[in-house]
Amino acid sequence: MNVVVVALGKIGLPLAVHAALAGHRVVGCDVNQAVCDLVNRAEEPFPGESGLKAALEQVVGAGRLRAQTDTTAAVADGPDLVIAVPPLIVDAQARPDWSILDSVVADIARGLRAGTTVSVETTVPTGTTRARIAPALAAGSGLRSEQDFFTVFSPERVYSGRVFRDLDTYPKLVGGLSAAGEARGVELYRGFIGGGAEVWPMGSAEAAELTKLAETTYRDVNIALANEFARHADTLGVDVGRVIDAANSQPFSHIHRPGVAVGGHCIPVYPHFYLQGDADAQLPAAARRVNVEMPGYTVGLLREELGELRGLRVLILGVAYRGGVRETAFSGAFGLRDALREAGATPLAADPLYSDAELRALGFEPWDGGAVDGAIVQADHAEYRALTPSQLPGLRALVDGRDALDPAPFRSAGVAVRRIGRP
Repeated sequence: MNVVVVALGKIGLPLAVHAALAGHRVVGCDVNQAVCDLVNRAEEPFPGESGLKAALEQVVGAGRLRAQTDTTAAVADGPDLVIAVPPLIVDAQARPDWSILDSVVADIARGLRAGTTVSVETTVPTGTTRARIAPALAAGSGLRSEQDFFTVFSPERVYSGRVFRDLDTYPKLVGGLSAAGEARGVELYRGFIGGGAEVWPMGSAEAAELTKLAETTYRDVNIALANEFARHADTLGVDVGRVIDAANSQPFSHIHRPGVAVGGHCIPVYPHFYLQGDADAQLPAAARRVNVEMPGYTVGLLREELGELRGLRVLILGVAYRGGVRETAFSGAFGLRDALREAGATPLAADPLYSDAELRALGFEPWDGGAVDGAIVQADHAEYRALTPSQLPGLRALVDGRDALDPAPFRSAGVAVRRIGRP
């Protein structure tokens, strides 16, 4: 099988390597020449993906994977399968910017030949494959959709850092625009999805699109419910962690954990995609409101300990949206910064993954190491687990928004410690 994978990011490159490991000939395409050069030298363009380095060396060395910037030329060679995984950029209100995805689809269309199946793995609002992508492919190629070529949607369901394992574990979902197109898509994916994973036909592209949105929206709603429980637990003085553990001890309850914020490229974004197709839905919209309010609620906990925050220096520990990940998409740090400013405090920021210059570029004032009145743990970086009071001079109150620290040393040093939903 000949495969083209477009966009060699943290999802696309492992996917291309995975297909090459199965014995197929793969061309990876990316607009960044430096990324292509690294791939062709069997070097990782980014760190942290388990098994990628050794796998790259194997498939590049065997001549089964090469990279280039010209997507149209790669598609014009008539591959059996083209997989597109470009990012769908969103603004601060999670509204999609279609420019990158549309550009990739146009590049594919210019080279598209009869007999090729195009699969989109980028998460999109329901109906996008049928109403936007397939018509653009037909218009740009002059070919007939679902006759000369097929278009399918197959959502990526993997986690950065463990993509190879997830590809071999979770069912690969394939939804087509016709029965014949879906059957062809399933056949092609079964050619390289292995391990214990199956390839599931979904009946339509819309069903596959909705499944991805349902997965992520469920998590957002679940976290919002946990945050509601935590806020109520704060009023009762009970430990929400013990409550959740007890509730989850029987098989019908799967409550997630509360926290200072829900960040990242997926969970805060895809409920908005869902709502684009179901504007009357109430739970996803309510869950988004609950989770967006959590940074402000967390600042309120600090205010309960310090009183008036005006003029105080407050340190935000971690601007990354989660521990160990150098990404700030929809990070709770932004909401904390804004809530602190609104309260009249001076927000400062520190993060072991970012330099002072990078923090400033993100809109944060880097901590100079001087005295702070309060601190909020926003990202559960491993470096913070051994944090001691002596490292935070002047500290009077700490809110651990991720329940990541041992509060005992801080309390022994006279620091008030608050945790969301924990007495």
